[in-house]
Amino acid sequence: MDASFFFIEDENVPMHVGSVLVFEGPAPSYGDVVRLFAAKLGTVPRYRQRVRALPLHVGRPVWVDDEHFQILYHVRHTAVPSPGADDQLRNLAGRLFAQRLDLAKPLWEVWLVEGLEDGRWAIISKVHHCLIDGIAGSDLMQVLLDWREDSPLPEPVRWQPATSPSTLDLVADGVRDAVLTPVTHLAKFPALAKRLRSGTEVLDFGRAVLRSLPTTARRLAAGTPKTLNGPIGPHRRWVWARANLAEIKTVRRVTGGTVNDVILAAVTRGFRDLLAKRDDLAEGQVVRSMVPVSMRSSAERGVLNNRVSAVLVNLPVSESDPLERLASIREQMDDLKSSRQAAGADVLTNLSNFAAPTLLALGSRTAMRFPQQLLQTVTTNVPGPRIPLFMLGRRLSEIYPYVPIASTMRVSVGIFSYLDQVTFGINADFDGVPDVQVLADGIRAGFDELITSTAG
Repeated sequence: MDASFFFIEDENVPMHVGSVLVFEGPAPSYGDVVRLFAAKLGTVPRYRQRVRALPLHVGRPVWVDDEHFQILYHVRHTAVPSPGADDQLRNLAGRLFAQRLDLAKPLWEVWLVEGLEDGRWAIISKVHHCLIDGIAGSDLMQVLLDWREDSPLPEPVRWQPATSPSTLDLVADGVRDAVLTPVTHLAKFPALAKRLRSGTEVLDFGRAVLRSLPTTARRLAAGTPKTLNGPIGPHRRWVWARANLAEIKTVRRVTGGTVNDVILAAVTRGFRDLLAKRDDLAEGQVVRSMVPVSMRSSAERGVLNNRVSAVLVNLPVSESDPLERLASIREQMDDLKSSRQAAGADVLTNLSNFAAPTLLALGSRTAMRFPQQLLQTVTTNVPGPRIPLFMLGRRLSEIYPYVPIASTMRVSVGIFSYLDQVTFGINADFDGVPDVQVLADGIRAGFDELITSTAG
């Protein structure tokens, strides 16, 4: 999966994830921020490595130390124009998120942003998706930030890059891996059997999947809007919305389900408003979202790689009643959990280990360029820390996520929780979704109507 995220990237599809972290003032000096990152990089060695692709993709890309690593290239400094309000920060972040990372260097960059209202400042972070998924990104954030306000700055550790292997050695290793990796995985096939303790569990899994097929077929047959899919360009619009975790839990206590169900119901209202304004809302219509699911075990926390699967959820945008929308989403999520489709999708993803790297590269790029109407968006919810975090003695007040768009999906919705806040970062193609603010406002309106509907 890491290799697939790397191969997908092109001039219109920058495949980095990102975030905007807003801190209480006063802003630190640029030099202090550089020294902080220099001191912390020893805990995340991947951040001094670059991707090296093999000729003709005879093997998967490999990570090698960057012999010319320069932290001043990756940690940068800028400011927003007066008055430094949310609009100025969002516009700056949208421009920076639209710019591709240099694939010849370590795949990350950070911007110190000064000039925000009330003396606040921000960090804009970009990390390529082939390096981390959302849950691993949360772990990394806790490495770079600190739970103590007065935490001393660690001393930087001298770093010496390892000698880069020769092209001949990498090609030989790639050919060997292309032959041995499928054999290794066949020895463990099916991959799911590793997670199941008995033949009975295997049979139970098979029956659950078979029982879910009619429901899945009906779900995929539902009509979807046409205006949310289409070609995407290199530019982005990025906006955000906010909610309070306490109000979400209040709704959940009345309706049942999970916090994620309530969040998806509010996102549904956002898409409903967007389609209504475009006169593209029809009876029985849904917006089909890919919802990533972490397959990361507790033992894998802190490992910087991608351990995600996904399920498909129909957001019932044609339903006018907010509680009925929530009930529909809850029913779908319960069905998806019982059918264990996320585990099945993880097995299918792992089958890419059987593909020769050249075919993996070609298949990844072809899949993302193939016109499709099956999916309209990605909605990914990453739980963040519930304790206050600090950087250089300044308290972190808000975090807003950025999730890339690709293929013909013009909109993505990233969701992050921190303390008692839930924040939404909505990323959209600049030309295809000029009305993305309608979606953001609709998400907030979705929470308001759910609170009203469940009051008393």
